[in-house]
Amino acid sequence: MREGTLKTGLIWPVKGKAILIELVRKSPLREARRVLLAITAVLLFAALATACGVASEDAAYRIGVMESLTGAGESYGTVANQAKQMAADEINAAGGIDGRPLELVVEDSQCSAQGAVAAYRKLTSVDGIRIILGTSCSGAMLGAAPLAEADGVILFSGLASNPDIARAGDYIFRTQISDIEVGIGTGNLLWDDGIRSLATITESTDYAEGVRRTTVEQFEKRGGQVMGSERFATDVTDFRSQLSKLFAAEPDALHLSPQSEFAAGTILKQARELGYHGPVYAETISVGTTALEIAGPAADGMKAIVSDLAPDNQKGQQVLSNFRERYDYVTLPWHLGSAYDNVYIAAECLKQTGDDQDADGFRDCLYGISWSGAIGDNYSFDADGEVVGLSRVVVRILPAAERSEERKYEVLGPAPSAP
Repeated sequence: MREGTLKTGLIWPVKGKAILIELVRKSPLREARRVLLAITAVLLFAALATACGVASEDAAYRIGVMESLTGAGESYGTVANQAKQMAADEINAAGGIDGRPLELVVEDSQCSAQGAVAAYRKLTSVDGIRIILGTSCSGAMLGAAPLAEADGVILFSGLASNPDIARAGDYIFRTQISDIEVGIGTGNLLWDDGIRSLATITESTDYAEGVRRTTVEQFEKRGGQVMGSERFATDVTDFRSQLSKLFAAEPDALHLSPQSEFAAGTILKQARELGYHGPVYAETISVGTTALEIAGPAADGMKAIVSDLAPDNQKGQQVLSNFRERYDYVTLPWHLGSAYDNVYIAAECLKQTGDDQDADGFRDCLYGISWSGAIGDNYSFDADGEVVGLSRVVVRILPAAERSEERKYEVLGPAPSAP
């Protein structure tokens, strides 16, 4: 058979682009070999393009989410995850980020360091994620932060509050206010209310211990005395023995620092059942919907230093309304709003960088951004990645008969600052 020279072409789609490979056919056998080699080359190119992150202009931005969907922080980890998904859906419904959709890749950090490390490794090593929103719990954040810092991966939390997070590194940020502010405010509130002796009961976690430590430091600085301290593991459900020891010292007040809403509500209920009628002071978790449902009237009058969505913040109130309409409940509104804002801030930084693999550019965006959203106006981040421009308030739990889905406590005013 006489050889001819006929040009033909092979078109192959690679990540949204078409590649045309010209083939020169000289004989049926040689043509078959050339076609086979061409196809092999295209497949290798496609694999390399995928591995190197070559993306089409309309490919989704992919970022990670690590929240406590199980474990002690399940109640607020779930609400944070739902708020983030609601925000992402809103962004995508409005056209995405410059036309590109936003995809959240979710992993359960289990409110523990071990769970967070496993979730982090899955997101980074398997999914190729470089920007992660989370975690819910301080212990989880402190567990994953060293890995993220070493890898140059963003870890951006809306809920974790332990003071040590401020020193976690250059890629670690949060919109949650540090527990230093909670401790100073609570210590001052105790003293200003005439409390001179205190008993504390604390869950053995980084978050709860951070709240207790900073509160006691400020209270003792003002001249107060701690009469007794008890700690409990996350799986404990009966606190009567520990509470009895504390009440035997006849403190002026009880300070409660739990990790879970279940523990908060149960401790309050059991304390009253033991005949304790004194004042109780607490923090954000203790005023959650689940905690107050368990405690019932036992929570009446309890005071806490919390972050709260201002009634006159229209954006925050609209977010709560949209969340309630979508999920048919609301708990821990500030946590909800903080998680929601994190997604919109992330979208803005992705818009600036145009690359979900550019963690350095995302970091620089966070350092330079000023944001107004559900949790406040014109807040920003300092050199440690700590939020600036937000503050906490003092709240008092309403009597059980007066509580409603929309209103469970009254705001007494700003948290008292250090004298």
